[in-house]
Amino acid sequence: MQQFGGLEATGVLDPATLALMRTPRCSLPDLPSGAPARRRRQAPTLTKWSKRNLSWRVRTFPRDSPLGRDTVRALMYYALKVWSDIAPLDFHEVAGSAADIQIDFSRADHNDRYPFDGPGGTVAHAFFPGDHRAAGDTHFDDEETWTFRSSGVRESVSPTAQPEEPPLLPEPPDNRSSTPPQKDVPHRCSTHFDAVAQIRGEAFFFKGRYFWRLTRDRHLVSLQPAQMHRFWRGLPRHLDGVDAVYERTSDHKIVFFRGDRYWVFKDNNVEEGYPRPISDLSLPPGGVDAAFTWAHNDRTYFFKDELYWRYDDHTRRMDPGYPAQGPLWRGVPSRLDDAMRWSDGASYFFRGQEYWKVLDGELEVAPGYPQSTARDWLVCGEPRAGVGVDGPPAGPQGRSGAQDGLAVCSCSAAGRALPLLLPPLLPSALGALARGP
Repeated sequence: MQQFGGLEATGVLDPATLALMRTPRCSLPDLPSGAPARRRRQAPTLTKWSKRNLSWRVRTFPRDSPLGRDTVRALMYYALKVWSDIAPLDFHEVAGSAADIQIDFSRADHNDRYPFDGPGGTVAHAFFPGDHRAAGDTHFDDEETWTFRSSGVRESVSPTAQPEEPPLLPEPPDNRSSTPPQKDVPHRCSTHFDAVAQIRGEAFFFKGRYFWRLTRDRHLVSLQPAQMHRFWRGLPRHLDGVDAVYERTSDHKIVFFRGDRYWVFKDNNVEEGYPRPISDLSLPPGGVDAAFTWAHNDRTYFFKDELYWRYDDHTRRMDPGYPAQGPLWRGVPSRLDDAMRWSDGASYFFRGQEYWKVLDGELEVAPGYPQSTARDWLVCGEPRAGVGVDGPPAGPQGRSGAQDGLAVCSCSAAGRALPLLLPPLLPSALGALARGP
């Protein structure tokens, strides 16, 4: 049991072993079915995948939960990405009925010999890889109260804050070998950004072909950037950067600018007919440096050099009298790299490696600014001589303790919501069972 539970195999019934024995199991027993009680434990004969490219799908979704389908799918994607980042496995979502890993939210007896027991107690189980029908499958007890935004969960977005706007679901990587060389990847702590935007309540920092993403609570989703063309389907694969990005308040579509062209996206998918010339928006040739919507008047501002334009996204018309000489806000640099409206109601302006904050409705920079973008937004220490200094690890994986690592496999008190901490519940990808803390 000690070896099976990750403890030093001393053979001594010490307090740690006793605590392990008392922990609830994730529905599957410690011993394989039919194994002799006094026989040395043997692992199942097939406990790893025979291939590296694995398909997955969510076959059934929670019935009575605030989690939308897109939210659940996005969470499963990130859960599997935890494993693919450290193991030679690639996961891709499929739409058809056939998949290597089937994910279900089930109740009571669901025809796998491991019935669920209702609220509390067992909450999920997963199956070893192999040649049997359920190989690799993961089941969640649908009678539990599953949530995403929960106390103690740092990496989260609220699925109920804007129910009509599901979280964006990135496209699963199509081929690990297509990842660009490491030298092509910018370092978040020692760069200035091409564009910054709030999208669906989250912050996106763009540099070259990459971006970093922060949750509503300003927690970095990953220390490593993602590639734009894999997230927004329709951006050219060869696109080496963007000039500005913003989310329209009129219809919550997302607008990307690069040079004299712009793209409009609904969620992750480009709208038909794009890219289009920015002259459609009454903007002059040459592109824009930054774009954002000011919460104070719900107007979109475009910036280029020392000029700015004011645009009405609801009527799709430029306001008369523009361009004007900037800046409108006292204390903001006359030339900007990026601008963003944030969920606290304030506006943020970026230039170089610094940013300025303007409170909602104000026309001057708040006291104490500028501040360091890398330190305050990108989990970095103070940079020295142009070299970025990583701060503490981002997201739940950077926190110690069983709460973040295995909470989903523990018993919960009746009526308490279970945070949907998924990485530990998909260990079938590595040939290991989900187990209680």
